[in-house]
Amino acid sequence: MISTVRGVVEQLAAGEAVVEIGGVGLRLLIPRSVVESGAAVGKIILLHTHLVVREDSLTLYGFPNLEQRELFEVLLQVSGVGPKLALAVLSNMTPDSLRAAVTRGQPEALDRVPGVGRKTAERIVLHLKDKFAAPEVGAPILIPADTDVLAALTSLGYSLVEAQSAVQSLPPDAPQDPEGRVRLALRYFARP
Repeated sequence: MISTVRGVVEQLAAGEAVVEIGGVGLRLLIPRSVVESGAAVGKIILLHTHLVVREDSLTLYGFPNLEQRELFEVLLQVSGVGPKLALAVLSNMTPDSLRAAVTRGQPEALDRVPGVGRKTAERIVLHLKDKFAAPEVGAPILIPADTDVLAALTSLGYSLVEAQSAVQSLPPDAPQDPEGRVRLALRYFARP
């Protein structure tokens, strides 16, 4: 129905934006990546959208690129995953880390997302495993200790996306113990 929206950002808050198009302000629910991609009040923005029609509401979801919208639509196909949960996954995980978690069968990477429990994470991995290609050669591989590293970094106040970036930046010869990996991951945030 509505594939894209281009207009001036009138309001920007956590998880939503109002974009004015021809005198009409459209309220869109957005992942964190929209703000991180440079969206600001008064700037023109292009969002790829997905309209969810319910008996009592029409809700428009906006994404900074086509890849995220397609991942959102794929997540909606998983039993037990609705639009709010799919948006939470995309707000807390990069597309690459989501694909890596699914293709490597690592539901523990998904159950760190607020609202995603262990069973839902396993269902997402099971349902999407065949939909995603095998990970690229040289792509970072999470080891079991990395779930502890992610937990430690998020408990220190870093977002899940920031924590995943720090873990993915660890060198291949990094120590295998969680404490050593946390120390190295914290260096990621100290970089200029």
